Amino acid sequence: MNIYDVSERAGVSIATVSRVINGNSNVSEKTRNKVIDVMKEIGYTPNVFARGLGLNTMSTIGIMCTDSSDLYLANAVYYLERELRANGYDSILCCTGTKSETKKKYFELLMSKRVDAIILIGSKFLSTIAAENAYIIEAAKKLPIMLVNGYLEGDNIYSALCDDETAVFTATDALIKSGRKDIVYLYTSTSYSGMRKLEGYRKAHFLHNIPLNPERIHLCGKNIANSRDFLNELYDKGSRFDAIVTSDDTLAVGALKFAYDKGVSVPSELNIIGYNNSILSNCTAPELTSIDTKLESLCVTTINTLMGIFNGEDVPSKINISADIIKRNTTNF
Repeated sequence: MNIYDVSERAGVSIATVSRVINGNSNVSEKTRNKVIDVMKEIGYTPNVFARGLGLNTMSTIGIMCTDSSDLYLANAVYYLERELRANGYDSILCCTGTKSETKKKYFELLMSKRVDAIILIGSKFLSTIAAENAYIIEAAKKLPIMLVNGYLEGDNIYSALCDDETAVFTATDALIKSGRKDIVYLYTSTSYSGMRKLEGYRKAHFLHNIPLNPERIHLCGKNIANSRDFLNELYDKGSRFDAIVTSDDTLAVGALKFAYDKGVSVPSELNIIGYNNSILSNCTAPELTSIDTKLESLCVTTINTLMGIFNGEDVPSKINISADIIKRNTTNF
């Protein structure tokens, strides 16, 4: 028996059960008694659901990312661990790689360590095939699952999301309004976040009645050489374009290398926009215009939400955070 059984039998939310266990005064006497009666009836004893319950907790949170060498993911790990330490929690980090069976293996490992919650960084842990997410939804019956810039609907699953679609739409729209009509889009992933970014690019073209050219949309690995080589090949075939939007700063650096190779002037002939506003955006000449996804805010929001859950508070299951375009010297709009 677990907290979900108590919630279902008492006809109240999980947060209400947590409040009762935690002695929170924001519960009516009638509801409190109902929850306590159900707990006695089914023999429920609070376990590691929350540190705030003060019983049998490990005070440890599991964190999963696919690649700790990735700048975005490495920074996310730093912010999450910083906030957890500030709240008195330790963490266990698992770097899983991209294979689904390995992700599931590490997820089960964290569950076996009886962590108090699991944080998944990015949307690459989620599949478009519902059955492949079943183990995450099942685990959420036992502990909170927190998603940093990923979304999965389910009880006890909480998401902090950057509005990636609007971010790429705004950037592409600004380029079009400034007179750029032939825009290449380079992206690295078909994950939830990756598809939202691509939709933003498409939406801007639809708004301005500009036909989408499949040759201008390219999925490539998150590697400087990959984007540079693709653009060189495109250019060598006689194709000309006046702007490039990317889903990651790494690809934007590759775009700058392409421009240097071909003697294309940036930003007068070619505008380039990166994504994530990473340290790379300040390391190039000219410095990259990039979309700031507010990663630190996403991570702080994730931990604040988790602490709220542990304290029996009502917290939203999904929080959206808006991105900003940080204009530097690769654009002139």
